[in-house]
Formats: sequence, C-alpha cells, structure tokens
Amino acid sequence: MNAPTKKQSRAALILDLTKGYRWLLAISVIGTILAIFANFLTPQVFRFTVDSVLGEEPMPAFLQAWLADKGGREYLRDNLILCAAASMLCSVVAGLCNLCRITLAKASEGMVNKLRDRLYTHIQRLPYHWHIGQQTGDIIQRCTSDVEVIRGFLSDQLLEMFRTVFLIVAALILMFSMNVKLSLIAAAFIPIMLFYSGFFFSRIARNFQKADEAEGALSAAAQENFTGVRVVRAFGREAYEMNRFNEKNEFFAGLWIKLCNLLAYYWGIGDFVSNIQVLSIIVFGCVEAVSGSITLGEFLVFVSYNSMLVWPVRSLGRILSEMSKTGVSMQRIGEILDAEEEIDPPEALTPPMDGDIVFDHVNFDYHGVNPVLKDISFTIRAGSTVGVLGGTGSGKSTLMYLLDRLYDLPEGSGSITIGGVDLRKIRRDWLRKSVGFVLQEPFLFSKTIKENIAISQEAPDMGAIRHSAAIAAVDEAITEFAQGYDTVVGERGVTLSGGQKQRVAIARMLMQQAPVMVFDDSLSAVDSETDAKIRSALKTGTGNSTVILISHRITTLMHADQIIVLENGRVAQIGTHEELAAREGVYQQIYEIQGTLENELREMEEARALHKAAQQ
Repeated sequence: MNAPTKKQSRAALILDLTKGYRWLLAISVIGTILAIFANFLTPQVFRFTVDSVLGEEPMPAFLQAWLADKGGREYLRDNLILCAAASMLCSVVAGLCNLCRITLAKASEGMVNKLRDRLYTHIQRLPYHWHIGQQTGDIIQRCTSDVEVIRGFLSDQLLEMFRTVFLIVAALILMFSMNVKLSLIAAAFIPIMLFYSGFFFSRIARNFQKADEAEGALSAAAQENFTGVRVVRAFGREAYEMNRFNEKNEFFAGLWIKLCNLLAYYWGIGDFVSNIQVLSIIVFGCVEAVSGSITLGEFLVFVSYNSMLVWPVRSLGRILSEMSKTGVSMQRIGEILDAEEEIDPPEALTPPMDGDIVFDHVNFDYHGVNPVLKDISFTIRAGSTVGVLGGTGSGKSTLMYLLDRLYDLPEGSGSITIGGVDLRKIRRDWLRKSVGFVLQEPFLFSKTIKENIAISQEAPDMGAIRHSAAIAAVDEAITEFAQGYDTVVGERGVTLSGGQKQRVAIARMLMQQAPVMVFDDSLSAVDSETDAKIRSALKTGTGNSTVILISHRITTLMHADQIIVLENGRVAQIGTHEELAAREGVYQQIYEIQGTLENELREMEEARALHKAAQQ
C-alpha cells in the first residue's frame, strides 16, 4: 500500500480508506434512506386516520376500491386496529432498515484497522532522524486517541451526515407541499441554527486542537517518567516529576473545561432556538387549523415533520463539531503520513558485503549545524578488526550511523563504499542485515532472553543461541537465573544489569551472522576481565566478519589490526597499537593516562586483598 504524499488531502485519504468497504457503506446509506421513508410514512398514517377515517376527508382512490365491498369508511372506523397495525408496520420497517448500522460498523472498523496498519507500517519506514525528533508519547497518542476520534466519526457521524441532509431535504419538501406559510416559518430558523453552528465550529476546532496537543504532551511526560523510573528514584525526583505532570495535567484539564464551556453554550443556544421554532409552528399552526387552511390531521403531520426537521438541523451542528475534531485528528495523523519514507530506487543493489569498507573524503553535519566529520578518509580491510578511538563529540558514532545509513551521506560530501559499491546504491534492508550493530545503551524487548537473542532468526536453534551467548560471556549468568533462557526481560531490559544487557545485545548481534559487526562502545558496562574474555572469544566467534570496535578504553582496542584515532571530527592518527603507543599524539596521551589509572586501581585491589588477608 502506497503511503499518502503531501499532495494528498485528508478527504482523499478517507476516500482511499473506503476501498474494499464501499459496498458496505452503500448498503448503510440505502438502508438509512429506506428507514427515513418509513419514518415519514408514520405521520401520514396518523393523518389518514384523523382526517379520512375519523373525519370526512376523501380517501385515496386505491383504498376506496379496496374498501368498497367491505363497508367503506365505517369498516375502518370499526377496525381502527388496522390503522395501528399500519403505523406499527412502518415502525418495524424503519427498525429493520436501521439494522444497516451493522454493515456500517463492519466498514468503519475495517477502515480504521486499515488506517492503523498504514500508520504503523509507515512509521516503521520513516528515517532515523524523524524518530529522534519526535516524542514517543505524542506518536502513541496520535496512533490511539486521534485514530479513535476518526473511528467515532466513521462509525457514527459519517452516516449521520447523509441521514441528516436527506432528512432536512425530505422534510422541507413534504412540509412545503402541505403548507407554504408554516414551512417558511420553519425554514426561517434553519439559517440561524447553521450560522451559530458555524460560529462555534471554528472555535471548537481550535480549542480541540490545543487540547489534543496538550494530551500528546501529557502522554509524552508520563511515558518519559515511567521509562526513566529508576533515574527518578535514584535522584529523588519524585516530587519534581509529580509537579511537572500536575502542571501539564492542569493545563490539559483547563483546555477541556474551556472546550466543554463552548459546547455548553452551543447546546444551550441550540435548545433555545429550537424551542422557539417549535413554539412558533404550534402557535401559527393552531391559527391555520382554526381558520381552516389546514386540517387537523395535516396540522398533526406538520408538527411531527417539524420535530423531525429540528433535530437534524441541531445534529448538523453537532456533526460540524465532530467534523472539526476529526479534522484536527486527521491533520495530526496526516503529519505522520506526510513524512517521507526511506525509499530505495528500483535499481538499488544487493551486492556481496564482505569487501573492503572505504571512507573517501567524507564530510557530514546534522541539519546544517557545525560539521561533525571533516574530510574523513580511511580503509577497513575485509575480515580485519579495526578499533576507533576518540573523545566525546569526535564523530565516532556518526561514522557508524553513516555506515548503516541511519543518516544518508549527501551528494558532494564524499563517499562510503563496501566492496567498491557506494552505500547510496545499496538497498537499505540488505545493508542493515549485513551490518550488525551493538550500541552502548542496547534496547531489549519485553520478551524472554532466548527470544531477544534469536530475534533475527525465524527458527532459532538453542545450540546456536547458547553458542552466541557463550561468546558474549553471558551464558553462565543466564543459566543461573531460575528460568534460565526463558527468563522474561522487563521493559527496556530492567531485569538485567547494564553489563548483562550489553552482553545479551552482543549475543543477539552474533546470531545475525553479519559480514560486518560494529560494537559502539558496547563493552563500557563490563569489567576489564569480562572485556578481555569477550574480545578473546570474538576473535574466533566472528569468523571472517569485519569487526569494528568503538571504545574509549584502549585495552579494548589494543589487539585490533588497525586503530583509527579521531579528534574534532578528523582522522588524527591511524596505525597499530604498538605504532601509536610509540608515536607522540592523542593515542599515546590517552594510553599513558589510562595505564596510570589501571596501575593505581590494581595497587588498590592488591592492598585491599592484603588487608583482608591480614584481618583473617
């Protein structure tokens, strides 16, 4: 299903959603029209009973012929139950026709289901930079509350709109055919009702949009707080977060109170105008009936039709109000659907991914702000292990984001190739399956450890899962859990320690068996001994894969075939550990500082051990 573009209007989107359900909508509309006809016949039965059965007004010719051999008018007077049965029959037909709402419910739920699928699919295809610019709570609110508003309109107001327009037109035609003067009085109030409905329509729309946006901010605040509950507790920020939430909640409640006040004024004024209209018809209708301009039966029918007219006109205002809310929700959903997806051209390639990786004069910045990478050039040989070292903001992670095409390298900013093929010519899904990634702060799903590790496999083998976990030095820790590999990881991995999460993420990436493996400071939360174990196991566990290690810890990088040192977005040094340690520069300075710190820590550990032994 193609995503809508910015040129597609909201009405066009609704029309597109109706595909496959239009026959159900047609049945609903036809059933509604038949129900209206049946409802309009009921007053005519009353009119016939009062004027032609109880009164002396002439009967329709087809009834006279039918009653000729039964006693005529007197037969019906003796069997008034037939008139009651006719009235009941009209009501039964109207009720049966109103069952068309079942088909409307199927159509509306199907359309909303299609919209939810489209939203979710579209969000999955949006680029990484779009996601980091949005609040998760606001996205969820748009995909739930705003979709629910649209569902309410489709299931209730859409058919009601057709019904209301048809009712108004049919009622006015019948009323004018009966008495023009009374009809003009009744019709005179319609522009008044429509005017004040339109007046409130714009104000309700603006206030609903503000309330909807405030609800999104409230959802985002709650989601952020629940996600970061450990940080909130650790720093004693409960009171601050509660006050922050209360401020947003009070602001949201205030907007809804203002909106409810507008609706109260709207319905109050509507009731006043409607009652004046009904009273006017009754007063002038009585005058017309007394003067003989209309019969008593016609007067009763006219009052009945006027009652049918008043509510649709009032409903039209309510529909306009609901349309304003739906329009706001469609706009907010449209902002997501209008965002451009990551789309590969038809000629995108799926080349072998086991070749050399070459960064050639790469320059990059985020949104035109200060350059992050400046004329970066280096080559990573296929099957080698390369370390990347640099301070905060030196561009280490940006290199890997570009390698995985989380950000696309603009034209004229250099090139990145794998096996001689420019990344911009490679299909994104193929590239991302071929470049395994482990981040410093890995995300784990609320599933079992086994499911998290094997998430890239359709039919995972338990032996392969344990083998990957063993390479990541986490198999032993997992087997110590009561449920072992069936232990359910809490939301965002809260069941596990920071080091365990990182190692499970490493095992997950190893299961991918990618030709290129990137470890973005993913050993930062493990101790030096575990770090050494993992690096040693990776030498044999990664096979012929190209391994890229990003770290601030030199001991993690020192055994790499090549180390790239970044400084202020530029390549400062390239070489082996031995070459860089012997050469003056950034690497030597960091190596000496970290070596001194490690010696001090080692001496402290030894002193602590001696002190403990002496006490024993």
